[in-house]
Amino acid sequence: MALHFLVDDPAALLSDEVELTGPEAHHAATVRRVRVGETVTIGDGQGAWHTGEVLEVAPKRVLVRITERTTVPLEQPSFVLVQALAKGDRDEMAVQAATELGVDEIVPWQAKRSVSRWEGPKQAKGVQRWRTIVREAAKQAHRAHLPHVSDPEGIDALVRRAGAENALMLVLEPSATARLTEVELPADGTVVLVVGPEGGIAPEELERLRDAGARVVKLGDTVLRTSTAGPAALAAASVALGRW
Repeated sequence: MALHFLVDDPAALLSDEVELTGPEAHHAATVRRVRVGETVTIGDGQGAWHTGEVLEVAPKRVLVRITERTTVPLEQPSFVLVQALAKGDRDEMAVQAATELGVDEIVPWQAKRSVSRWEGPKQAKGVQRWRTIVREAAKQAHRAHLPHVSDPEGIDALVRRAGAENALMLVLEPSATARLTEVELPADGTVVLVVGPEGGIAPEELERLRDAGARVVKLGDTVLRTSTAGPAALAAASVALGRW
């Protein structure tokens, strides 16, 4: 499969020859070692998926001639992962895997029991870190659409999401009686998957989400880590919708 690269400005793809510069050129020339004449794909993270031939390679500049233009539509329903902040790199592991598995939006959640706290400058740094992970994972997975990483949300914002029109919120909770695989997923709209931190979702948070219209479900009889639950749910939902 051809190597895939991203441009930050969608207008750059309107030209017959697209220039990769900065970190993307460095990645193409030095890390991936593309060669003149090699076929690559270039996208904008918004659905454009163009095929091209490498014309020139330099450490700070790679020139590609576009030979085929394609636009990939967004799949329906869209998947949103609400990932509680977790200690270490467990939340980052979830973000990377979820991107590879087809998530469309990732919401950092400052849950009541989250050990990790994003406060002050740490919040902006954390969001940027997740966005960097998403970008690299999307390129690796050859995704035409780059998932959006929103600003961190608290329980009030999640309650609003749970009550939104055309949104089905599924809260992953090991103590639930219903299984995710028993839920009929919609053909369009948004499916929101909520994953708690290491200590689980606080009872009062569960109650508020349930009262707002969310469904509390489990994946199986075992307890998955916060880094695993979201990607596992995405995989199960993709199978149920016939995407896999």
